[in-house]
Amino acid sequence: MRLVFADTLYWGAALHPHDQYRAQVVRVREALGEIGLVTTDEVLTELLDGLAQRGTHLRQAAVRAVRRILDDRRVTVHPQSRESFLAGLHLYEQRYDKGYSLVDCISMTTMRRQGISEVLTNDRHFTQEGFTVVLR
Repeated sequence: MRLVFADTLYWGAALHPHDQYRAQVVRVREALGEIGLVTTDEVLTELLDGLAQRGTHLRQAAVRAVRRILDDRRVTVHPQSRESFLAGLHLYEQRYDKGYSLVDCISMTTMRRQGISEVLTNDRHFTQEGFTVVLR
Protein backbone atom coordinates (compact mmCIF):
# COMPACT_ATOMS: atom_id res chain seq x y z
CA MET A 1 0.00 0.00 0.00
CA ARG A 2 1.20 3.49 -0.88
CA LEU A 3 2.12 5.51 2.21
CA VAL A 4 1.70 9.27 2.44
CA PHE A 5 2.82 11.39 5.38
CA ALA A 6 0.12 13.59 6.96
CA ASP A 7 1.45 16.89 8.31
CA THR A 8 -0.24 19.23 10.78
CA LEU A 9 -1.83 21.32 8.02
CA TYR A 10 -3.64 18.22 6.73
CA TRP A 11 -5.00 17.21 10.13
CA GLY A 12 -6.09 20.77 10.92
CA ALA A 13 -7.98 21.10 7.66
CA ALA A 14 -9.53 17.66 8.05
CA LEU A 15 -10.66 18.58 11.58
CA HIS A 16 -12.00 22.09 11.07
CA PRO A 17 -14.84 22.51 8.53
CA HIS A 18 -14.04 26.22 8.04
CA ASP A 19 -10.28 25.81 7.61
CA GLN A 20 -8.98 27.65 4.53
CA TYR A 21 -7.43 24.42 3.20
CA ARG A 22 -10.42 22.17 3.89
CA ALA A 23 -11.79 21.92 0.32
CA GLN A 24 -8.31 21.33 -1.08
CA VAL A 25 -7.56 18.61 1.50
CA VAL A 26 -10.84 16.82 0.80
CA ARG A 27 -10.28 16.98 -2.98
CA VAL A 28 -6.68 15.75 -2.81
CA ARG A 29 -7.49 13.03 -0.28
CA GLU A 30 -10.23 11.65 -2.55
CA ALA A 31 -7.93 11.80 -5.58
CA LEU A 32 -5.25 9.78 -3.77
CA GLY A 33 -7.57 6.82 -3.31
CA GLU A 34 -6.45 3.91 -1.15
CA ILE A 35 -3.40 5.00 0.80
CA GLY A 36 -1.99 4.52 4.25
CA LEU A 37 -1.45 7.67 6.25
CA VAL A 38 1.63 8.09 8.41
CA THR A 39 2.21 10.79 11.00
CA THR A 40 4.00 11.28 14.30
CA ASP A 41 3.12 12.05 17.89
CA GLU A 42 4.96 15.34 17.39
CA VAL A 43 2.63 16.33 14.55
CA LEU A 44 -0.39 15.53 16.70
CA THR A 45 1.16 17.54 19.54
CA GLU A 46 1.59 20.49 17.17
CA LEU A 47 -2.06 20.17 16.12
CA LEU A 48 -3.27 20.18 19.72
CA ASP A 49 -0.95 23.07 20.61
CA GLY A 50 -2.30 25.11 17.71
CA LEU A 51 -5.84 24.75 19.02
CA ALA A 52 -5.05 25.19 22.72
CA GLN A 53 -6.15 28.84 22.84
CA ARG A 54 -9.09 28.56 20.42
CA GLY A 55 -11.81 27.74 22.93
CA THR A 56 -13.33 24.74 24.65
CA HIS A 57 -15.27 23.51 21.63
CA LEU A 58 -12.23 23.28 19.37
CA ARG A 59 -10.11 21.76 22.13
CA GLN A 60 -12.72 19.04 22.66
CA ALA A 61 -13.03 18.43 18.92
CA ALA A 62 -9.25 18.22 18.60
CA VAL A 63 -8.99 15.66 21.39
CA ARG A 64 -11.74 13.54 19.80
CA ALA A 65 -10.01 13.78 16.42
CA VAL A 66 -6.61 12.81 17.79
CA ARG A 67 -8.13 9.84 19.63
CA ARG A 68 -9.80 8.73 16.36
CA ILE A 69 -6.48 9.08 14.52
CA LEU A 70 -4.73 6.98 17.17
CA ASP A 71 -7.41 4.27 16.91
CA ASP A 72 -7.57 4.24 13.09
CA ARG A 73 -5.90 1.13 11.67
CA ARG A 74 -5.30 2.99 8.37
CA VAL A 75 -3.10 5.54 10.13
CA THR A 76 0.34 4.76 11.50
CA VAL A 77 1.40 7.17 14.23
CA HIS A 78 5.09 6.95 15.03
CA PRO A 79 5.68 7.54 18.75
CA GLN A 80 7.91 10.19 20.22
CA SER A 81 11.21 8.78 21.33
CA ARG A 82 14.69 9.92 22.19
CA GLU A 83 15.79 8.47 18.84
CA SER A 84 13.24 10.48 16.83
CA PHE A 85 14.08 13.62 18.77
CA LEU A 86 17.82 13.23 18.18
CA ALA A 87 17.34 12.43 14.48
CA GLY A 88 15.21 15.55 14.08
CA LEU A 89 17.68 17.62 16.08
CA HIS A 90 20.51 16.40 13.83
CA LEU A 91 18.68 17.57 10.68
CA TYR A 92 17.70 20.82 12.43
CA GLU A 93 21.33 21.61 13.20
CA GLN A 94 22.38 20.78 9.63
CA ARG A 95 19.90 23.30 8.22
CA TYR A 96 20.68 26.54 10.04
CA ASP A 97 20.03 28.38 6.79
CA LYS A 98 16.43 27.09 6.62
CA GLY A 99 13.33 27.91 8.64
CA TYR A 100 12.50 24.30 9.42
CA SER A 101 10.74 23.66 12.71
CA LEU A 102 11.90 20.77 14.87
CA VAL A 103 8.58 19.02 14.23
CA ASP A 104 9.19 19.30 10.48
CA CYS A 105 12.70 17.89 10.92
CA ILE A 106 11.32 14.95 12.90
CA SER A 107 8.68 14.43 10.20
CA MET A 108 11.30 14.50 7.45
CA THR A 109 13.58 12.03 9.20
CA THR A 110 10.59 9.75 9.86
CA MET A 111 9.63 9.94 6.18
CA ARG A 112 13.15 9.06 5.09
CA ARG A 113 13.36 6.18 7.55
CA GLN A 114 10.02 4.81 6.27
CA GLY A 115 10.78 5.42 2.57
CA ILE A 116 7.91 7.90 2.18
CA SER A 117 8.26 10.55 -0.51
CA GLU A 118 4.84 12.26 -0.49
CA VAL A 119 3.46 14.56 2.19
CA LEU A 120 0.02 16.04 2.70
CA THR A 121 1.01 19.64 3.34
CA ASN A 122 1.76 22.82 1.42
CA ASP A 123 4.94 23.52 3.38
CA ARG A 124 7.72 24.32 0.90
CA HIS A 125 10.32 23.14 3.39
CA PHE A 126 9.45 19.56 2.48
CA THR A 127 10.02 20.37 -1.19
CA GLN A 128 13.42 21.85 -0.31
CA GLU A 129 14.32 18.45 1.19
CA GLY A 130 13.27 16.59 -1.97
CA PHE A 131 9.82 15.40 -0.90
CA THR A 132 6.69 15.70 -3.03
CA VAL A 133 4.20 18.11 -1.50
CA VAL A 134 0.75 16.85 -2.41
CA LEU A 135 -1.20 20.00 -1.47
CA ARG A 136 -0.51 23.05 -3.62
